[in-house]
Amino acid sequence: MPALDDPQTRTAVDALRAGALRWLGGGVVAVVLGVLLGAAVVRIVDSGGTRPPFAGLMVVALVAGGVAVGLAGLGSLLRVRRWTAGLARTEWRTGVLRIAGPAVLQVEPLGFDEFTDDPLRLRLVSTAVWRTRAVQQLNGADVRYAEVGRQEWVLTADGAGTLYGARVAGRR
Repeated sequence: MPALDDPQTRTAVDALRAGALRWLGGGVVAVVLGVLLGAAVVRIVDSGGTRPPFAGLMVVALVAGGVAVGLAGLGSLLRVRRWTAGLARTEWRTGVLRIAGPAVLQVEPLGFDEFTDDPLRLRLVSTAVWRTRAVQQLNGADVRYAEVGRQEWVLTADGAGTLYGARVAGRR
């Protein structure tokens, strides 16, 4: 059964998609507000009024911040799309998660023999401290993991409510 057919997986993907759309929408709203503020300031100055203090700085901050937030949302939306396609063509595997460093993970598949088998070594792909800590709290827990792209994996645990992205860790 494809991983995407699991109701928990579908809910987690939908939640990630909704978050990405919120970021994208927030960025668009900020850019629009920046443009409207800029137009309002120009209209005030053209009609003989005094320029509001810090108006130019606020316009630049709204537009630049909105573009950055919108790009983050667009990137997240593309990642969710890529993960959805990957989860539709693969199945979940089950294993035990071991934390090997702040963002370095090892997944030991069921039936893992430490003397003959190699664990799957992954590097967590997250810029949020709370997501990294959430994964670290899963140390020793049973997790489900799936390969969604070339050297790209997602993992989750029962009750996590989200998917965590990881890439194959390079050997050092």
